[in-house]
Amino acid sequence: MVRTPRIRVTVRKRGTELAAGRKQKGRAISGILLVDKPQGISSNACLQQAKRLLQAAKAGHTGALDPLATGVLPLCFGEATKVSQFLLEADKRYLTRVKFGERTDTADAEGEVISRRPVSVSESDVVTALTQFVGQIEQLPPMYSALKHKGQPLYKLARAGQQVERTPRLVTVHELRLVSFDGDSAELEIRCSKGTYVRTIADDLGESLGCGGHVTELRRLQAGVFGIDECVTLDALKELHEARGLEAVDALLRPADKAIEHLPAVHMPATTAAYMKQGQAVMVRHLPDAGLVRLYDEEEFFGMGEVLDDGRVAPRRLMKEDTR
Repeated sequence: MVRTPRIRVTVRKRGTELAAGRKQKGRAISGILLVDKPQGISSNACLQQAKRLLQAAKAGHTGALDPLATGVLPLCFGEATKVSQFLLEADKRYLTRVKFGERTDTADAEGEVISRRPVSVSESDVVTALTQFVGQIEQLPPMYSALKHKGQPLYKLARAGQQVERTPRLVTVHELRLVSFDGDSAELEIRCSKGTYVRTIADDLGESLGCGGHVTELRRLQAGVFGIDECVTLDALKELHEARGLEAVDALLRPADKAIEHLPAVHMPATTAAYMKQGQAVMVRHLPDAGLVRLYDEEEFFGMGEVLDDGRVAPRRLMKEDTR
């Protein structure tokens, strides 16, 4: 696991009073925990286990992985949830294994086999077929997905035997390469935009080759700037907690601004930052021409802003001062 600098984690006592008069359950920690999600559980189940372990008051994940899948799952705690949308929208990289000759209703190994066909494809056949899935492509979202139809997740409708009309969506596959091939299965590496279903690529690839196919293994290697080498397993988290306590687990949290380091940084003196923290747009030297920026009070990150047409920068998403 990659070592990162330890960051300050502010902790309130359990049961801290909120302004609305309710008691906040858990610790008001803030940061991003990079978990290597295990196979066989949902992303939300992984989140809940980590949240309980850290005794955190507020947490959210940044893009679901199927129960079959493993790999990079950034979990945002406290004020870091304000940058979660950037991780949701970031490109992802996956390693997957596709088994040819069988098509399933979920397009992965967890589904029921709906057709079997003989496999008679070569490595060059696979390489050639992959080219049609590179670039901007249209994908029909699978019925077994978390997308909703009239408020109901599609997978629940699919389990009830229902099919609904779905609209194809444009996604971008930046890279798609064959890693290995053994006659009846292929290992693929994929770098793609948000919303890309690797299962659908596997299913479409199998149909293109005339034999069918489905995903048997899926591992997310990267989400935005975060890679698998930086992640920790749930088991390792539990062992660390038992051996060294919460402070050691807290030290694994990445600062929120790490997730948005692709945005330009704008540093300002404390006097100027004070106006921004009150919701005012301010003049700052050396601004980019337009777009979102990271905001720093001297060297301390305090949120995101947007450069206006008149040359000022306006606050868009600010961090609470005691939980940055």
